[in-house]
Amino acid sequence: MTATQTPTGRRPDPLATRPPLWDRRFTLYFTARAVSLLGDAMMPVAAALAVGALYGISGVGLVLGTWTGTFVLLVLFGGVLADRFGARRMMVCADLVRVLTQGILAAAFFAGTPPFWLLVTMAALAGAAVAMFLPGANGMVPLVAREPQRANATLKVADALAHLLGPALAGLLITLTSAGTVYAIDAGTFLLSGLCLTLIRLTPAEPAEPTVDAPAPAAADADSRARTTGSLRRDLRQGWQAFRARTWMWAVILIWMGYGVLVFGPLVPLGSALIGARLGPDAYGLAVSCLGAGTVLGGLLALPLRPARPLAAGTVAMALYTALPLCIALDAGLPALLAGHVLGGGAMAFWSVMWATSVQTHTPPALLNRVTAYELAGSVSGIALGQILAGPATALASPGRLLLVSAGACLAGSAALCAIPAIRTLRRTTGPEQRV
Repeated sequence: MTATQTPTGRRPDPLATRPPLWDRRFTLYFTARAVSLLGDAMMPVAAALAVGALYGISGVGLVLGTWTGTFVLLVLFGGVLADRFGARRMMVCADLVRVLTQGILAAAFFAGTPPFWLLVTMAALAGAAVAMFLPGANGMVPLVAREPQRANATLKVADALAHLLGPALAGLLITLTSAGTVYAIDAGTFLLSGLCLTLIRLTPAEPAEPTVDAPAPAAADADSRARTTGSLRRDLRQGWQAFRARTWMWAVILIWMGYGVLVFGPLVPLGSALIGARLGPDAYGLAVSCLGAGTVLGGLLALPLRPARPLAAGTVAMALYTALPLCIALDAGLPALLAGHVLGGGAMAFWSVMWATSVQTHTPPALLNRVTAYELAGSVSGIALGQILAGPATALASPGRLLLVSAGACLAGSAALCAIPAIRTLRRTTGPEQRV
């Protein structure tokens, strides 16, 4: 009998020998992410419809751009702090901050018309909180699940279901009540998320205490501050070196910055204005829900598949994302519009699973949060610029023409991803690297 055979002479079923996914840790983590993702999925519709009705396309772009820009400025520090103090601790603190910001906005919308400065200020604080949250959210996956790709695909399905239900729910609530209800529900989801994260008990892989020595109360002098500053710079430099050493990673992020400026950033401000003006706000909520439905399909497709070259497979999927901006730009009828959103959602979900799994399994665990922060900062910076420029760009061309440019940029980006050997040939691996 060979080592790979059972006593009955049969080879073991690979699915039967997999470690269980739904243990207590992953169940709590999944619940935390799922409820907060539902609240997050309601926000773009709330911002596009509620803020847009008050302050127009430029107002939506500035609010979203402020949120994204603050995130980009602070996410590197979020990665360092997650590595120092523990990902879970930073995520819980970030959830509490977002309970405050969304609660204030809920009260402001219930009271009447929120001033624009309040919308921008709360967007900046929320963006800062997300900068502290997301690096750890990626780094937590290997800590709560033994098979990162299965966990990532499952989380992507939850994200997809949230984007399926959230936008439609947001549109319905705004129609029946007000935007304040949407923001109040969002605050509640962050409260529940923080509670679930607090209940997770991790293995020693995540330090329970800070990994840097805490200064004595009387030692807060210039020397200790200099040591802290030097340690911060060292941590940032180590993360940058690990990021830069992986050609496939920084090459993807450079291309993703172009996606952000030309595709992802303008899509919500321009798409909501075009669809809302032509077919009504309910149609926009339905379209975003179909985007979520496509994301469900893409996540389910990524769950069983194990492509030998995950980023190459993801690149093929991303070419299909072109259908989304194209169907809006061409004033497609409602059935074609919804089909384009389903296809775009599926393409993005499949790419996201392949990308997240590649980052988690090709990066040393001790550097994962910092490397994640660099890749997030790079990819999201383009989105922030695209959101801010969406309004002013309409003075140069119509929203439809701008989205045609987005469709062309999507195809060009897919071609660039496919043309780079380090991306195209990256092999699948089952565990994290142990070297920098």
